Amino acid sequence: MAPTTYADDLALARELAGVADAISLARFGAADLVVESKPDLTPVTDADRAVEQALRARLAIERPDDAVAGEEFGAEGSGSRRWVIDPIDGTNNFVRNVPVWATLIGLLDGEEAVVGVVSAPALGRQWWACRGGGAWASWQDGEPRALAVSKVAQLGDASLSYASLAGWSALGRRDAFVALTDRVWRTRAYGDFWSYMLVAEGAVDLAAEPELSLWDMVALAPIVTEAGGRFTGLDGVDGVQRGNAAVSNGLLHQDLLAAIGD
Repeated sequence: MAPTTYADDLALARELAGVADAISLARFGAADLVVESKPDLTPVTDADRAVEQALRARLAIERPDDAVAGEEFGAEGSGSRRWVIDPIDGTNNFVRNVPVWATLIGLLDGEEAVVGVVSAPALGRQWWACRGGGAWASWQDGEPRALAVSKVAQLGDASLSYASLAGWSALGRRDAFVALTDRVWRTRAYGDFWSYMLVAEGAVDLAAEPELSLWDMVALAPIVTEAGGRFTGLDGVDGVQRGNAAVSNGLLHQDLLAAIGD
């Protein structure tokens, strides 16, 4: 049997990203932006909700048999194929007018992330991939360029990106994580989606977070892996089902897991 291709799904995901960008950019920096606190005390804006509603409406037309799960409106539908949406990854940045935020659109086939689009319109950047199709990026709607992870093979030469130390404390691994930062060449808290896209681009070699939801990861994993990297949980299991992430150029993955993994 021929392998399943996801080129049409990727094309749709990129169209959805265009819909999302038009909504989110129009609300970025708006004086009347509505910001509320969710039960977990994280912020949500009218832009988050509007983006997710628009993407769900389009998917209901284009992929009526697929399930959908999103950060703001939960899961609906059943079946082996599930679209997973984070309408604005980096809402804290969005509400503070920091341009590092993105819409994440991913597709799961079973438990495998097979399509991913990350669109950061305030940065003028978009990244995308589907299984077997390589990983790509564009800047300011320019020509797509293929992505490849770095070839750094020594931890002392590596650049590490992360979101914050707070989650590592909750996991009981703050000291281990800080020790890792002392061993690498360079650390920066680029945070959220950007850490992982920088790994896919080869600009950063390592990224990790101790606590993540499915919508934080599904769009990211295909881009990293199609660029030649690895995307696992802290337990070393490949994929997006572990509730956390250890991501690398592949050459450094065992070193990363030995430092902060299960």
